[in-house]
Amino acid sequence: MMDFRVYYDDTDAGGIVYHANYLKFIERARSELFFSIGQNPMDETGHFVVRKITSDFLASAKLGDELRVATYLVKMGGASCTLLQEVLRGSDVIFRGVVEIAHLTGEKVSRIPQHRKAVLETLTLRTL
Repeated sequence: MMDFRVYYDDTDAGGIVYHANYLKFIERARSELFFSIGQNPMDETGHFVVRKITSDFLASAKLGDELRVATYLVKMGGASCTLLQEVLRGSDVIFRGVVEIAHLTGEKVSRIPQHRKAVLETLTLRTL
């Protein structure tokens, strides 16, 4: 889980979170999974890239809102995995993204190293 507040730079002129910023929020939460345990999301073994995102915008967040990003594991593969990420305001889900990420070493798809897989496997398993 990652908690944060909506600031001016997250919003449009009307104080509503700009739609593309939800993608930034969930990206930060994925990185924070690794930072929170002392790992860098990019190291000598490689890094993850987004292969596909399906997004549902369910309600608008506004300037000053306190939000939380919840990340769940949907499916683990050898070189990729699928995550469900939800942005919540209180108990209300306001954004939902299904994100498929692939692991790269250099510019080539590679198996997810065990130390990365172990981090992802700590996430609660969810079905779509």
